[in-house]
Amino acid sequence: MIISKSLAEAGIEMAVEYYDFGPYKIHHSSVFYTTDLSFAFVNLRPAAPVKRVADLTADEITELWMIAQKVGRQLESYHKASSLTFVIQDGPQAGQTVPHVHIHILPRRSDDYENNDDIYDEINEKEEELKQNLAVDNERKDRSLEEMAQEADEYRNFLF
Repeated sequence: MIISKSLAEAGIEMAVEYYDFGPYKIHHSSVFYTTDLSFAFVNLRPAAPVKRVADLTADEITELWMIAQKVGRQLESYHKASSLTFVIQDGPQAGQTVPHVHIHILPRRSDDYENNDDIYDEINEKEEELKQNLAVDNERKDRSLEEMAQEADEYRNFLF
């Protein structure tokens, strides 16, 4: 069993070094919240292997939204936001680029978009860009593992 020092201090044990996220591996230092069925982590590029929402069990759906509520509440406070947008893109035609059920939690402020629903156009544009550039993305640079671990540590300390 691998225990991250910062997680051990928070009383959270990590059972794996990497978590599976569709075809991708997420290093445990980027993960800031785990349960038996789910985990929350920071993005590599700031925008249970089940591909579609319909494939989730009732327990997984319940836990997914309970975690989204808990993490969302804390992220809203951490980012001094006034609202949250929760996004699930379920299937390729919905913009899903990673074949794995996940929720994007976006802290929102009153002045972040002139028209509130413009966020969905931007999400769709970014997902289309990601889909086209997944193998080679020259505009956005991957963050280092250290940068991601630092952000995850900040969230972990704030959440717990």
